[in-house]
Amino acid sequence: MKSNLIAAAEIDRLDTWAKYTAPMCGSCMSSCCTLPVEVKIKDLIRIGIVDEFERGEPAKNIAKRLQKEGIVERYNQKSEIFTLQRMSNNDCLYLDRKSRLCTIYDKRPDTCRNHPKIGPRPGYCAYKPKPQERPTNTSSRTLERF
Repeated sequence: MKSNLIAAAEIDRLDTWAKYTAPMCGSCMSSCCTLPVEVKIKDLIRIGIVDEFERGEPAKNIAKRLQKEGIVERYNQKSEIFTLQRMSNNDCLYLDRKSRLCTIYDKRPDTCRNHPKIGPRPGYCAYKPKPQERPTNTSSRTLERF
């Protein structure tokens, strides 16, 4: 059987990114979840951190509140795009540290839904394989008595 090994990508070097195929996600460290996530007000409403009633409020005011709460890193008033805050290791706030799965998958922002069709290198992803788990010896040893 032919092995299809893919080298680990460097997140900041787009030329190291791999051509995306859906099965890659299951064996990846979720490196796409370390990229900046840009969202619009409709994404914030879907996630549940902004109420539908706030939609009419100036986005600048919403951004200030979310920055104080540590949810939004910055806001671009011209494009009305919010950038979600990330953890100190660059992980998304909503990425589970152990499972490396999205904790808001059904509510995730459009940026995440459309990746990698849209992004820094469309059609490619910054694939980094999960570390191989060490096999555990489950066989029991029996001692013979003399």
